[in-house]
Amino acid sequence: MINVLFIGDVNGKPGRSALLALLPKLIRDKKIDFVIANGENSAGGFGITDKTFEDLLAAGVNAVTLGNHIWDKKDIIPVLEADSRLIRPANLPEGNPGRGHSIFTIEKNSVKINIAVINLIGRVFMIPVDCPFRSADRVLAGINGNAKIIFVDMHAEATSEKQAIGYYLDGRVTGVFGTHTHVMTADEKILPMGTAYITDAGMTGPFDSVIGVKKEIIIRRFLMAAPEKFELSENDVHINAVLTGVDEATGKAVSIERINIKYE
Repeated sequence: MINVLFIGDVNGKPGRSALLALLPKLIRDKKIDFVIANGENSAGGFGITDKTFEDLLAAGVNAVTLGNHIWDKKDIIPVLEADSRLIRPANLPEGNPGRGHSIFTIEKNSVKINIAVINLIGRVFMIPVDCPFRSADRVLAGINGNAKIIFVDMHAEATSEKQAIGYYLDGRVTGVFGTHTHVMTADEKILPMGTAYITDAGMTGPFDSVIGVKKEIIIRRFLMAAPEKFELSENDVHINAVLTGVDEATGKAVSIERINIKYE
């Protein structure tokens, strides 16, 4: 069995600092073989830069997925083109830079194992994009058996859309993990055909906040209905993640566990 860790949206410097401090020990303690993290909020809560991408890799992350804030920091575009460890939504319109999936090779017990990571973005209450369901079909056809172990980051707002794609891909991928809402759900399970699923993997960042932003700012916005610049909180930082045990012979999930670690 191999152990794969999926880390919920890494939010700004607090989230990056927590990973740099705690992820190496978590990898050792849980005997983790491969780490995926959603990094679309890693630069000040909005977007990703080459520096924050490198911070995630330095912490022990192997693959970084993105979402609707992909274009907030333009200097990431050359990295999208150059580095296969950075994966943007596969259902962005054709012609965008970067790749919607990557295949990684790890070695365990002298055996080489391929792991594919796919990034998708939802359409409900989100930016206009191509159909994530049909895009997933297209990507899986392209993988064409080159990886039995396949993980999907479904970056979406609507619970129903995430659940639907989980069942749509059940038995065809190893895991479907929702991101974007920054609030971990308690519905982790293995679907009938062997796919690990959770509606949202949560947030790696400051919990004394409203989804990462200083709570006073968000409360004023709701009270006054007036725009105000967002500022990240720095208090009560946690790592939210999902650990999946995988049968490497079949690519099926055999266990799923929510992880919530406070960064002191």
